[in-house]
Amino acid sequence: MKIADKTVVQMHYTLTSDEGKVIDSSEGREPLQYIQGAHMIVVGLEKAMVGHEVGDKFDVKVIPAEGYGEYDERMTQEVPLDVFQDVQNVEAGMMFYAQTPMGPMPIRVKSVSGDKAVIDANHELAGQNLNFAIEVVDVREATEEELNPQGHCCCGGNGDGECKCGEEGHECECGGEGKKENCDGKGGCGCPNHDKHHNA
Repeated sequence: MKIADKTVVQMHYTLTSDEGKVIDSSEGREPLQYIQGAHMIVVGLEKAMVGHEVGDKFDVKVIPAEGYGEYDERMTQEVPLDVFQDVQNVEAGMMFYAQTPMGPMPIRVKSVSGDKAVIDANHELAGQNLNFAIEVVDVREATEEELNPQGHCCCGGNGDGECKCGEEGHECECGGEGKKENCDGKGGCGCPNHDKHHNA
Protein backbone atom coordinates (compact mmCIF):
# COMPACT_ATOMS: atom_id res chain seq x y z
CA MET A 1 0.00 0.00 0.00
CA LYS A 2 1.25 3.45 -0.90
CA ILE A 3 1.05 6.43 1.44
CA ALA A 4 -1.99 8.58 0.70
CA ASP A 5 -4.51 10.64 2.65
CA LYS A 6 -6.24 8.71 5.44
CA THR A 7 -3.49 6.15 5.78
CA VAL A 8 -1.71 5.47 9.07
CA VAL A 9 2.04 5.59 8.58
CA GLN A 10 4.79 4.31 10.84
CA MET A 11 8.29 5.53 10.07
CA HIS A 12 11.75 5.81 11.53
CA TYR A 13 13.44 9.15 11.04
CA THR A 14 16.58 11.10 11.81
CA LEU A 15 16.43 14.88 11.68
CA THR A 16 19.66 16.80 11.15
CA SER A 17 20.68 20.43 10.68
CA ASP A 18 22.46 21.70 7.57
CA GLU A 19 25.69 21.31 9.56
CA GLY A 20 24.97 17.61 10.08
CA LYS A 21 24.05 17.84 13.77
CA VAL A 22 21.41 15.30 14.85
CA ILE A 23 18.42 17.25 16.20
CA ASP A 24 16.03 14.35 16.79
CA SER A 25 15.78 10.67 15.92
CA SER A 26 13.55 7.66 16.48
CA GLU A 27 16.60 5.40 16.71
CA GLY A 28 16.22 3.07 19.66
CA ARG A 29 12.55 3.97 20.05
CA GLU A 30 9.23 2.95 18.56
CA PRO A 31 8.65 4.33 15.04
CA LEU A 32 6.72 7.58 14.73
CA GLN A 33 3.07 7.02 13.79
CA TYR A 34 0.86 9.61 12.14
CA ILE A 35 -2.17 9.91 9.85
CA GLN A 36 -1.32 11.19 6.39
CA GLY A 37 -3.30 14.32 5.51
CA ALA A 38 -4.13 15.16 9.14
CA HIS A 39 -1.32 17.74 9.48
CA MET A 40 0.34 15.83 12.30
CA ILE A 41 3.82 16.39 10.84
CA VAL A 42 5.33 19.43 9.13
CA VAL A 43 3.88 20.24 5.71
CA GLY A 44 7.05 19.71 3.70
CA LEU A 45 7.63 16.23 5.08
CA GLU A 46 3.98 15.25 4.70
CA LYS A 47 4.10 16.22 1.02
CA ALA A 48 7.26 14.18 0.49
CA MET A 49 5.72 11.06 2.07
CA VAL A 50 3.00 10.71 -0.58
CA GLY A 51 3.40 7.64 -2.78
CA HIS A 52 6.04 5.92 -0.70
CA GLU A 53 5.51 2.41 0.67
CA VAL A 54 6.88 0.01 3.27
CA GLY A 55 10.62 -0.46 2.97
CA ASP A 56 11.31 2.85 1.23
CA LYS A 57 14.31 4.77 2.55
CA PHE A 58 14.85 8.33 1.37
CA ASP A 59 16.05 11.79 2.33
CA VAL A 60 13.94 14.96 2.46
CA LYS A 61 15.06 18.58 2.85
CA VAL A 62 12.22 20.74 4.20
CA ILE A 63 12.64 24.51 3.81
CA PRO A 64 11.53 26.82 6.66
CA ALA A 65 8.34 27.90 4.85
CA GLU A 66 7.15 24.27 4.90
CA GLY A 67 8.67 23.45 8.29
CA TYR A 68 8.55 25.67 11.36
CA GLY A 69 8.43 28.97 9.49
CA GLU A 70 10.90 31.78 9.05
CA TYR A 71 12.42 33.33 12.15
CA ASP A 72 10.35 36.36 13.21
CA GLU A 73 12.03 39.00 15.37
CA ARG A 74 8.58 40.33 16.30
CA MET A 75 8.09 37.21 18.40
CA THR A 76 10.85 38.28 20.80
CA GLN A 77 10.17 40.53 23.77
CA GLU A 78 12.07 41.99 26.71
CA VAL A 79 10.45 41.30 30.08
CA PRO A 80 11.41 41.88 33.73
CA LEU A 81 12.79 38.82 35.50
CA ASP A 82 10.04 38.94 38.11
CA VAL A 83 7.57 37.55 35.56
CA PHE A 84 9.30 34.19 36.09
CA GLN A 85 7.60 33.44 39.38
CA ASP A 86 9.44 31.17 41.82
CA VAL A 87 12.44 30.77 39.51
CA GLN A 88 15.65 31.68 41.32
CA ASN A 89 18.15 31.82 38.46
CA VAL A 90 16.77 32.54 35.00
CA GLU A 91 19.29 31.61 32.32
CA ALA A 92 19.45 31.72 28.53
CA GLY A 93 18.08 28.54 26.98
CA MET A 94 15.46 27.86 29.65
CA MET A 95 11.99 26.91 28.40
CA PHE A 96 8.73 28.12 29.92
CA TYR A 97 5.06 28.06 28.95
CA ALA A 98 2.94 31.16 28.49
CA GLN A 99 -0.83 30.80 28.78
CA THR A 100 -2.60 32.05 25.64
CA PRO A 101 -6.19 31.83 24.32
CA MET A 102 -5.02 28.90 22.17
CA GLY A 103 -3.50 27.06 25.11
CA PRO A 104 0.04 26.94 26.57
CA MET A 105 2.74 28.33 24.26
CA PRO A 106 6.39 27.34 24.77
CA ILE A 107 8.78 30.28 25.05
CA ARG A 108 12.56 30.22 25.32
CA VAL A 109 14.78 32.63 27.23
CA LYS A 110 17.05 34.09 24.56
CA SER A 111 19.27 36.21 26.82
CA VAL A 112 19.45 37.68 30.32
CA SER A 113 20.89 41.08 31.22
CA GLY A 114 20.58 42.65 34.68
CA ASP A 115 16.99 42.38 35.85
CA LYS A 116 15.54 41.75 32.39
CA ALA A 117 15.35 38.87 29.94
CA VAL A 118 14.60 38.58 26.25
CA ILE A 119 12.07 35.83 25.56
CA ASP A 120 11.53 34.18 22.18
CA ALA A 121 8.27 32.59 21.06
CA ASN A 122 9.65 31.36 17.74
CA HIS A 123 9.89 27.60 17.41
CA GLU A 124 13.46 26.57 18.19
CA LEU A 125 13.81 25.31 14.60
CA ALA A 126 12.27 28.39 12.95
CA GLY A 127 14.35 29.63 10.03
CA GLN A 128 16.20 26.34 9.64
CA ASN A 129 16.13 23.71 6.94
CA LEU A 130 15.00 20.31 8.24
CA ASN A 131 16.94 17.38 6.82
CA PHE A 132 15.12 14.08 7.31
CA ALA A 133 16.36 10.56 6.67
CA ILE A 134 13.19 8.44 6.46
CA GLU A 135 12.44 4.72 6.53
CA VAL A 136 8.81 3.68 6.03
CA VAL A 137 7.97 0.82 8.41
CA ASP A 138 4.22 0.34 7.97
CA VAL A 139 1.28 1.75 5.99
CA ARG A 140 -2.38 0.87 6.50
CA GLU A 141 -5.79 2.43 6.11
CA ALA A 142 -6.92 4.54 9.06
CA THR A 143 -9.98 3.35 10.95
CA GLU A 144 -13.08 5.51 11.27
CA GLU A 145 -12.32 5.95 14.97
CA GLU A 146 -8.81 7.19 14.17
CA LEU A 147 -10.16 9.67 11.63
CA ASN A 148 -12.96 10.89 13.89
CA PRO A 149 -11.87 10.45 17.52
CA GLN A 150 -14.60 11.02 20.09
CA GLY A 151 -13.96 12.72 23.42
CA HIS A 152 -10.29 13.33 22.60
CA CYS A 153 -8.66 16.23 24.40
CA CYS A 154 -5.92 17.82 22.32
CA CYS A 155 -3.81 18.49 25.38
CA GLY A 156 -3.78 15.00 26.77
CA GLY A 157 -6.33 15.60 29.49
CA ASN A 158 -9.06 13.36 30.79
CA GLY A 159 -12.04 15.26 29.51
CA ASP A 160 -11.22 18.52 31.27
CA GLY A 161 -10.29 20.13 27.97
CA GLU A 162 -12.41 20.61 24.90
CA CYS A 163 -11.63 20.11 21.21
CA LYS A 164 -13.54 22.03 18.62
CA CYS A 165 -13.15 20.99 15.00
CA GLY A 166 -13.62 23.56 12.30
CA GLU A 167 -12.44 24.26 8.78
CA GLU A 168 -8.95 24.94 10.09
CA GLY A 169 -8.84 21.63 11.93
CA HIS A 170 -8.64 21.24 15.69
CA GLU A 171 -8.66 24.35 17.80
CA CYS A 172 -7.18 23.39 21.13
CA GLU A 173 -8.87 24.71 24.22
CA CYS A 174 -7.05 23.39 27.27
CA GLY A 175 -9.06 23.35 30.43
CA GLY A 176 -8.08 22.76 34.03
CA GLU A 177 -4.83 23.10 35.90
CA GLY A 178 -1.86 20.91 35.12
CA LYS A 179 -2.53 20.41 31.42
CA LYS A 180 0.54 22.30 30.27
CA GLU A 181 2.93 19.63 31.45
CA ASN A 182 1.39 17.24 28.91
CA CYS A 183 2.65 19.47 26.13
CA ASP A 184 6.34 19.01 25.38
CA GLY A 185 6.62 21.61 22.64
CA LYS A 186 7.18 18.94 19.98
CA GLY A 187 3.69 17.66 19.42
CA GLY A 188 3.61 15.46 22.49
CA CYS A 189 0.30 16.87 23.69
CA GLY A 190 -1.47 14.92 20.95
CA CYS A 191 -2.85 17.91 19.06
CA PRO A 192 -2.65 17.18 15.30
CA ASN A 193 -2.03 20.87 14.62
CA HIS A 194 0.32 21.31 17.57
CA ASP A 195 2.74 23.70 15.94
CA LYS A 196 0.01 25.92 14.57
CA HIS A 197 -1.88 26.19 17.83
CA HIS A 198 0.84 25.96 20.46
CA ASN A 199 3.96 27.33 18.75
CA ALA A 200 2.55 29.97 16.41
